[in-house]
Amino acid sequence: MTRSPTERTLQASADDHRIASLAALAIALGMVDAAIPSPLPGVKPGLANIMTLFALHTLGWRAAVWVTLLRVIGAGLLLGSLFTPGFWLSLGGALASLLLLGACRVLPERHFSLVSHSLLAAQAHLLGQLLLVRLFLIPYDNILVLFPPLALAALLSGAANGLIASHLVQVHDKD
Repeated sequence: MTRSPTERTLQASADDHRIASLAALAIALGMVDAAIPSPLPGVKPGLANIMTLFALHTLGWRAAVWVTLLRVIGAGLLLGSLFTPGFWLSLGGALASLLLLGACRVLPERHFSLVSHSLLAAQAHLLGQLLLVRLFLIPYDNILVLFPPLALAALLSGAANGLIASHLVQVHDKD
């Protein structure tokens, strides 16, 4: 078989394979998240964020961005929610948390662990989503009444996800 002069072959690097694997795991965890009943609208454990944190620590911020974006789009496709309000809320929260994680790269590691990054990212995710809800879906300030219970849920899930991600990184670093 001969190739035309315009045909290109892309070679996937080892990091590309790692990112794809982490994105696939994040999508699977997103499916688990979607199956868990929620006590309040929008309260989910955010298990897929464990893979984002793992990618951030082991491969860097750009890999974490890829894992997150692939997860949001993949989960949207699999759940049939692509381009619905729920998809945009997920994307908005994900982008807010990624921006904060990007800013956290300059923080000294001895004072800011993966758990603290997870806590901050969970709160940024919540704030990003609430901002979108307030601006586009429910244009009333009363929506902010939901902030305290949602912030508590984000605090708990952020701590749990950060601890799990830290454990996974420790296991990875031993190998």
